[in-house]
Amino acid sequence: MKKEPENVKELRYGYTTGANATAGTKAALTALITGIRQTEATITLPRGQVVTFTLEDCRLNEESATAELIKDGGDDPDATHGALIQVTVSWSNQPGIHLDGGKGVGRVTKEGLPVPVGEAAINPVPRKMMTEVAREVLDKYGISRGVNIIVSVPDGEEIAKKTLNGRLGIMGGISILGTRGIVVPFSHASYKASIAQALNVARAAGVRHVVITTGGRSEKYGMKQYPELPEEAFIEMGDFVGFTLKLCKNKGMKKVSMVGMMGKFSKIAQGVMMVHARRSPIDFDFLAKVAEESGADEALLQKIRQANTASQVGDMMLEQGHIQFFERICHYCNAAALKEVGGEMEIETSLYTLKGKFLGKAGSAT
Repeated sequence: MKKEPENVKELRYGYTTGANATAGTKAALTALITGIRQTEATITLPRGQVVTFTLEDCRLNEESATAELIKDGGDDPDATHGALIQVTVSWSNQPGIHLDGGKGVGRVTKEGLPVPVGEAAINPVPRKMMTEVAREVLDKYGISRGVNIIVSVPDGEEIAKKTLNGRLGIMGGISILGTRGIVVPFSHASYKASIAQALNVARAAGVRHVVITTGGRSEKYGMKQYPELPEEAFIEMGDFVGFTLKLCKNKGMKKVSMVGMMGKFSKIAQGVMMVHARRSPIDFDFLAKVAEESGADEALLQKIRQANTASQVGDMMLEQGHIQFFERICHYCNAAALKEVGGEMEIETSLYTLKGKFLGKAGSAT
């Protein structure tokens, strides 16, 4: 029986960049109208939760007001956790509410994202939240003047280096995101969203052959293997193999090349489509079966069954010259992937060692 960990601390929710920017909008506009520096702002999130944000600072003059907040991502390992979010509000000579990004908020340069090319990378839900809260404040005080809202993240350009924004064509900073307003710790929602966005960008760029990898190292090997493909064609799927494969088919990709290493790909070969280490342990009996099919003798099969890692098994087979073993693993990966998506897509798999030595490849017709 699996033993549950003791003394597990309940993970703390956080709030998105979009929710922080919305609170900053309310505080800055209220300060501009009333002439009173705000210390907090209460907003309603998309799903109805009412949340009060404490401001880090609030500054105002006759022309504008600026509210600052520190983004709290809760217990989720987020690149934007602790980032300073600034919202500056000023009066506009034009009617309506005008929203834009300032320093550290990226600009969209590629098609396929939910924001048009040339605009600040402020996603639709945060845009709607900020616009609606500004209208509420204006209505509350009976004001009909036009308003400019500028969202800035002073360290945004540096933070963006830890994200996939550059690959997605979002240049110069981070995105202002969030569909729910809250950050659920380890929900994987943001990672899945980045995969979907990357595939949208690839499709918009005319890409129909993508290379999906489990991480940066395997992606580097994939880029070397497929130098003819554009940057948009390379997608980091992490552990979400099944999710990514189905999304590739849904987005109209004709060919998918999977590039990775023995550890996670030995799981894909068995039909495991969520390859996180804790969720899916290595099946060494399966690896011994493939090794037997590849000509390994009984002594080697015993060593494989007692191995510690899939990489160790790969080393054993490589030392004994059983190259067919890696091709068979790739064939099994292809079969499992085609079964997952229901066919109608060309799939191929390539295997590498941790240090980048090419082990084998297999292609599969749809």
